[in-house]
Amino acid sequence: MENEWYDVTIIGGGPVGLFSAFYAGMREMKVKIIESLPELGGQLASLYPEKDIYDIAGFPSIPAGELVEQLKKQALQFDPEVVLGQEVKEIVKRKDNLFRLCTHTGEEHLSRTVIITAGRGAFQPRKLEGGERFEGRNLHYHIPDLMRFKGKRVLLSGGGDSAVDWANLLDRHASSVLLVHRRDSFRAHEHSVDKLMKSGVEVLTPYAISGLAGDEKIESVTLDHLRGETGRSEKVDEVVVNHGVMASLGPVKQWGLELDRNAIVVNTRMETSIPGIYAAGDIATYPGKVKLIATGFGEGPTAVNHAKAFVDSGANIQPKHSTSLFSK
Repeated sequence: MENEWYDVTIIGGGPVGLFSAFYAGMREMKVKIIESLPELGGQLASLYPEKDIYDIAGFPSIPAGELVEQLKKQALQFDPEVVLGQEVKEIVKRKDNLFRLCTHTGEEHLSRTVIITAGRGAFQPRKLEGGERFEGRNLHYHIPDLMRFKGKRVLLSGGGDSAVDWANLLDRHASSVLLVHRRDSFRAHEHSVDKLMKSGVEVLTPYAISGLAGDEKIESVTLDHLRGETGRSEKVDEVVVNHGVMASLGPVKQWGLELDRNAIVVNTRMETSIPGIYAAGDIATYPGKVKLIATGFGEGPTAVNHAKAFVDSGANIQPKHSTSLFSK
């Protein structure tokens, strides 16, 4: 028996994918979401549920987990089909103009259009050399529960937005927080860095972790000064390493789409080089692109509106205001 087909299949169930599914529901499209992880929410749900997010309009800050729950509630009210734990390996356009999406489990999904919202692709944190035996004990690459660090001595290594945001959050719960960065300047947003410098977090630059000591868990960390001055050793209860993630497009590279480095090239309609396939969020690129969740929240509806017109030539690309659509 042939698979049921959908108007649009969204590859990636992160924030942009969820909002795109919601908007496609408002356009009365039949929607399927395919997510490779076992839960919706993308990196926000799997890596940073406790992290505060600052680039959502109308919210000075909102915990990532709370944002994901609200996005899920918003998207699922239109009853999209949700497929979890499946990675799309291949997309083929059939003679009847339906796209056949094949996943790593061997299942096939049929769709009239596709919107790719897979973030930066498959990802894994950059690991700390020599830290393998402490993983799952007191060496962490993300923080699922801040309460684990309550009253603890925490050393955090990193200099980007996530590292600075985590340091600011941990300052509320840990007995002490030491943030170590190999450069004197931070890559994080200026406001977050200003908040850090006014907090109780001890900031140590330019230092890098050179050694971990302990039996069952890390008991002390050796830090090297990167300009040749005397290093130091710090006793710790917990160590958090946030040196970024390594992302890969994986099978997306084999789909015949025009790529620029690790992103899919799109035009102002969010169309890819293959008619009927669109991309939005961090995985999409065009001149002047700003990679923010808020940016993706605008790109998703643009992709949906043009996908709607692709499957229904009589549909308006520019619909009524969302309030009018939602009150039908």
